[in-house]
Amino acid sequence: MAHYLFVGDVSLDLSLQAPHMPAPDEKVHCTASTEGLGGVITNTAVAFSRAGGDAALGIQLGDDLASIQVRNELEATRLDLRPAMVPGGLCRVVTMIEPHGEKRLLLYPGVSLYPDDAAVRALRLDDIAHLHTACFGPAAPALVERARQAGIGWSIDLEPASFPHGIASLAPVLDGARVVFVNDRAADAIGRDPIGRLRDLGVSDVVRTRGPLGAELYREGGEMLYAPPPAGLDIVDTTGAGDCLAGWFLAGLAAGWRVDIILARAVRAASIACTRMGAQTAYPTLSEIETQEQG
Repeated sequence: MAHYLFVGDVSLDLSLQAPHMPAPDEKVHCTASTEGLGGVITNTAVAFSRAGGDAALGIQLGDDLASIQVRNELEATRLDLRPAMVPGGLCRVVTMIEPHGEKRLLLYPGVSLYPDDAAVRALRLDDIAHLHTACFGPAAPALVERARQAGIGWSIDLEPASFPHGIASLAPVLDGARVVFVNDRAADAIGRDPIGRLRDLGVSDVVRTRGPLGAELYREGGEMLYAPPPAGLDIVDTTGAGDCLAGWFLAGLAAGWRVDIILARAVRAASIACTRMGAQTAYPTLSEIETQEQG
């Protein structure tokens, strides 16, 4: 399987399951709590690895205790960790989970939301077959341009917060992208005909994640594939489900699975993650998915 490089955010996440969202000055007693690693791109890299992929992770860490903790935990995984170290604190996320599994997030960016220009310039690309990133920092276009010049394919996780001035602002990273992942919030932010707009900007394939409806794959040439989620699942926590889906989808591309199998497994993996608290700790392994398919 080809070596994929994931570049972007890493955070320390606290998830709290609440019976309802607090009113002003109301103290709500939570029913469950988990704390662990997070970040859109780090989550995706972990999911890719759980699906059997060979992943390198390019992140930026600070010099606080949380950064030291995160580095130690990541070094104990199968990921090929490629960190840059700068002064400052780690990104923190507090997630409030409602009884039906939907979430509300509070984020402090710190220094680990995206590697800076120096870190991006220093990243090794000579052993990389594909780059996956999100455009959380101003260095993202330079990173994509490095990949383009090196003949490396790339994919983008399209977060609404990354294009506050319109989708055209991301034209330099979207033009030539092999795959773009877009959820319903991002699609709404793009505006009318989001798939067509991404096509106009030079994107090859678009994976649109639809939450409880599963996911759609719009392929270059007009083909559209759809995969529904498994029936009868008890949804507990949707945190990181889209990241899980993206990681599994990319792992399928790297492994050369048939495209319908790629999409179906990605949706199944993300759906299973929603039945458990937390993000990375909830992601299934390839053996777990294969066992379910055989059953």
